[in-house]
Amino acid sequence: MKFPKLLLSLFVFAAISSVNAQSVSSELIEFQMLKAPKTPIDAASRQLKVTVTSPYNLKAEDVIAQSKVDFQSALKNYDNVVAESVKEFQTKEKDYDSDVLKAKEKFAMESAEFKKLSLLERLTMTDQGKNPKLVNPSKPVYYKPQPPVYREPNLNDYIIVDNNVLASQVTIDGFTREGNYVEVSLDVQKLNFQDNAGQTYANQPTKLVVKVNGVEKTNTTFFQEFKFISSSPTNNINKPLEEKNHLNKVMAFINQYLNDNFGYQSVKGSVKIQSVKNKGKFDDLEKADIYVTTNLRKLNPQNPQISASAMTNMQKGIEIWKETLTKVVYKDKNADFNAKIAEFVYFNLIRLNIALGNKTEAEKYLNEFQENQIYMKLSYDDENELKRLETGIYK
Repeated sequence: MKFPKLLLSLFVFAAISSVNAQSVSSELIEFQMLKAPKTPIDAASRQLKVTVTSPYNLKAEDVIAQSKVDFQSALKNYDNVVAESVKEFQTKEKDYDSDVLKAKEKFAMESAEFKKLSLLERLTMTDQGKNPKLVNPSKPVYYKPQPPVYREPNLNDYIIVDNNVLASQVTIDGFTREGNYVEVSLDVQKLNFQDNAGQTYANQPTKLVVKVNGVEKTNTTFFQEFKFISSSPTNNINKPLEEKNHLNKVMAFINQYLNDNFGYQSVKGSVKIQSVKNKGKFDDLEKADIYVTTNLRKLNPQNPQISASAMTNMQKGIEIWKETLTKVVYKDKNADFNAKIAEFVYFNLIRLNIALGNKTEAEKYLNEFQENQIYMKLSYDDENELKRLETGIYK
């Protein structure tokens, strides 16, 4: 019978397809690595000295002392406040009688005009609630001001800091304060507020000078332009709190600037690594996956020796990927090492090199990938990822 033969043929075809199919999976690997600065400095010379000048020299005890002085002043002035409130109430009482008379006069005039209208017009206005009504002003009520009560000041609203504290807040990753090979001078001016169209803007000129072994490397001033602070005018904001927040912003910016230019920062990264799990012919690719993923996780910015060893072992996996690409038969989709294998290996090499900051290597594999892309059937998501990787290389 032909029917059983057909079933047998389908079974054989399915078995062959299963053998030649590659099961590709992916894993997101998180790692840490050292970000090299724009101005590298020898490890033995990473010594920092910081000097700060600013208008800030406030202490917590100063705030509390001033708060008590303000309370005593308010207490002494309480009788004057009460007298002034009585005077203001008396004025409102006099104005009230006048306002009542004006309301009655207005009602009388509107009533006279209303009576001149036709019956239909009066009915229409009444239905619409537009007929004259006597609206008397609210009678003023006197409320005696409460006597002052002392409350401890909220120290979070104040800039309790001095130049030494500000200097201690300036740090460069990888540096100690045991010398002065790198000298940082920071001059922070007081915050200047400015009203503009009912909103608050501010600037705080901050000059940064950095010398490396006596040679000036940086001399620039930040925060000179007025920037938006609040949608309220200056007389409606908590100025001490706004200045404190802005100073924190300035110090955070200065630290980031110094670390980008001189610091040895530990940065977190992640990269998607794909692997093929079929046993036998792809055992080397599984080894490559193990070499790369385990050693990515071993990278330790605080221990250069461990990181160097991890990079050496990771290279073993990279070499397997590169060797695999030489075995690929692009035009034979049934080959063990076909275009599908090439696709995920190229993706791995491009992603990994971008993640490690090796954009030249990433570009090389991107170019190879694109030359052979005609033999690959990329999914919509893969095509979009390839575009993102290309952007990451050239930006």
